[in-house]
Amino acid sequence: MRIDIITVLPELLRSPFEASILKRAIDKGLVEVHIHNLRDYSTLKHKNVDDYQFGGGAGMVMMIEPIDACISKLKAEREYDEIIYMTPDGDTLDQPMANRMSLLTNIIILCGHYKGVDQRVRDHFITKEISIGDFVLSGGELAAAVVSDAIIRLIPGVLSNETSALTDSFQDNLLAPPVYTRPAEYKGWKVPDVLLSGHAANIDKWREDKALEHTQNRRPDLLE
Repeated sequence: MRIDIITVLPELLRSPFEASILKRAIDKGLVEVHIHNLRDYSTLKHKNVDDYQFGGGAGMVMMIEPIDACISKLKAEREYDEIIYMTPDGDTLDQPMANRMSLLTNIIILCGHYKGVDQRVRDHFITKEISIGDFVLSGGELAAAVVSDAIIRLIPGVLSNETSALTDSFQDNLLAPPVYTRPAEYKGWKVPDVLLSGHAANIDKWREDKALEHTQNRRPDLLE
């Protein structure tokens, strides 16, 4: 998979891809992440990428010209499955969406900033709009990193144990059950006996029951 991220603040995006699972995925050649500074595509003297909005109003708007130049250059080099715009009014990211996108080959993620992008960008270039929640960030960079993490960890070979992702919360519309590790007893607090029994079927049944119970208590909407 290749992910191209277009941003006005590339420095915000370097760190998430330079550590842990995402770095290992890149080092293994399982994913390519390319960060593009939108200012490199500005033809203006001071490399501006924003301007005042027509009709007046507070907040600057990202201009269409540099975005068009960047996206068009990338599309001339390869085909893209999705061109994504990070925006609070997009479809809310969830696990099924991440699962589907992990099967794609090439995607572009455009990070919004200021008051957003010229609507013509959304009308003519964007194929998918994504939000990570009902709140507003200073820009789309952190949201783009969240989306990238959610996708990349699902690519086969990224996690050392590929079955781990299949038991995460929101797979099968359930929250994950409780987990424990050593010591088996700490300050009188004991690990459930079934997890120490070695009986695989009983352990699986306990985990299924606890996942259902946890979901009913915390997110009953997932069971509707």
